[in-house]
Amino acid sequence: MKKVIEVMTKDVETISPNDSLKDAAEKMRALNVGPLPVCDGDRLKGIITDRDIVVRAISKGLDPNNTRVSQAMTDDIDYVYENDDIEKVELMMKENQIRRVLVVNQDKKLVGIISLGDLAEALGTKEAGSTLESISEPSHPSTH
Repeated sequence: MKKVIEVMTKDVETISPNDSLKDAAEKMRALNVGPLPVCDGDRLKGIITDRDIVVRAISKGLDPNNTRVSQAMTDDIDYVYENDDIEKVELMMKENQIRRVLVVNQDKKLVGIISLGDLAEALGTKEAGSTLESISEPSHPSTH
């Protein structure tokens, strides 16, 4: 069985919890990505997505120039270790209905991210299709 480190994306761009949501949105645009891991130095603090910015800030009238990433990010995040089997990632994605999982080393420092696409390449289309089906099931509205 393959390990996470073999299929993950390395050299992931991050953002600081003290940066503004505007900074985060600009970085997302420049990199053409939806999620950004939030790190304080090299310590993983959470993740922020384009959806977080819209739902947790803009829709509430918060000013993206003056609102910090820490105010809209998810800090209770799922992660795996770089030496975990990719089956663990697949199960985590299915159970939590998520399309990407952050990867840390044994010191809990961010070393990468593994997406459903990375998993699909590693597992093959049948298994990836099953995972996607589980992820895509309707979830209950968030009370966040």
